[in-house]
Amino acid sequence: MPTNWMSRNRTSPEAWCLLVVALWLTGCVTPEPRGELPQSAVPVFSADPEQGAATPDRWWRAFNDPTLNTRVEHALAGNYDLAAAWERLNAARALARRTASALSPEVDASAGASRQESLNSNRDQTELSLGLVASYEVDLWGRIDSLAEAEALRAEATAGAYQVAAISLSSSVTLTWYQIAEAVAQLQLVQSQLETNQTFLNLLQERFDVGQIRQADVNRQRQLVEATREQAIVIQSRLDLFKHQLALLEGRPPQSPIDMPVAALPQLPASPSVGLPSDLLQRRPDVRAALLQLQAADKDLAAAVSDQYPRLNLTASIETAAERPARLFEEWLLSIAGQAVAPLIDGGERRAEIDRNQAIVRERLAAYGQSVLIAFGEVEDALALEARRVERLESLREQLRLAEQAVLLLEDQFFQGVSDYLAVLTALRDKQQLQRDVISARLDLIAARIALYRALAGGFDTPLQADEQRSQTELEEPEDEQSHDGQ
Repeated sequence: MPTNWMSRNRTSPEAWCLLVVALWLTGCVTPEPRGELPQSAVPVFSADPEQGAATPDRWWRAFNDPTLNTRVEHALAGNYDLAAAWERLNAARALARRTASALSPEVDASAGASRQESLNSNRDQTELSLGLVASYEVDLWGRIDSLAEAEALRAEATAGAYQVAAISLSSSVTLTWYQIAEAVAQLQLVQSQLETNQTFLNLLQERFDVGQIRQADVNRQRQLVEATREQAIVIQSRLDLFKHQLALLEGRPPQSPIDMPVAALPQLPASPSVGLPSDLLQRRPDVRAALLQLQAADKDLAAAVSDQYPRLNLTASIETAAERPARLFEEWLLSIAGQAVAPLIDGGERRAEIDRNQAIVRERLAAYGQSVLIAFGEVEDALALEARRVERLESLREQLRLAEQAVLLLEDQFFQGVSDYLAVLTALRDKQQLQRDVISARLDLIAARIALYRALAGGFDTPLQADEQRSQTELEEPEDEQSHDGQ
């Protein structure tokens, strides 16, 4: 009889610990580990799982940005990579149905006609035939059922991969949208700085005309004006690239314009609740997909073990034959047969197939363990990154406050003739750079929050899934109406 791979496979204590922790957190029943489970193997998040706001499945709506919501929905409906992932899911489902069809009998219809002519006499003969042939393999040891379950599990894993693609797409669109917002804010700031620098240049030029300052001071200010203008060019180029990237994510040509106003960078919404590690493993589609691939490999191994045992094939046929069509259905021939086939010598092919599947199971076990660690790591990375970026933004804002005070004091001293222009120029450059750094830091903080949402995200229905559900509902409604009419 087929045996489960867990009772045959020899693994290291570390692998058993990882398997038990991961499968226990996902709520599956597993055998007892070899040895005691170390306490360090049990993951615990650094954040309090009971604190934080509940995150909707469509997590980007937490930013309360209607334009962003529209952009993400456009991408989910029009992105070609996501459409390709959907077709891979359809192909996997079709393969699962095809494999499961082996559990049902196969019936074929046959029709034939033949004519024999004698070269030495007039005894010619014509024969017409019609018949049905049915064949069926009795699944004595569950081999076919194991193969069907394996493909069904792989189809579910492909559905998880599709959800991963949808989450990745939504996060890319959200980040790109706020990169556009940051670039627009930077461009507006730099244009304002350019006006300020130009105004200051005009004042310096007036003081130079009356001999109060040197030509070098005027040239330094002109250099600052040109440097600010160059910053605007760089930011504009980034803005163009981000717009092209957003168009591609939405499945549009890169030169397509953005037909919606760009919102300002938002304030961060309330921190999401990270929940328990077990909740994360059950919620994340990539972890579920890795677990399904592991289970599918286990079913393949069971099928490989079953392939060592005898098979029982049943066939049945019914046929009628006659020389003329009028007499075609006068006589019927019924045939029923059974055949048992047992492997005797195969050169080690079946044993090698079992070994191959055992190796695949161990590979899937390692891949599942790695996906669990990646899931935990992404959450911890996002939490740590957001906390540090909050601190950095606070520091930059304090630096900017001090820089603004310094510029005011130095400008006043310069116009009173107490301080030289170089100190004013240095303070002005520092202030303007800090203004740009604050906007960039705000984007970095938003990017960290997007990474946290992505690390915690579960699945959500895409427009393609909604269309599929709508089509299934429309197909079921006529059946319901017919049943009501029959009653």
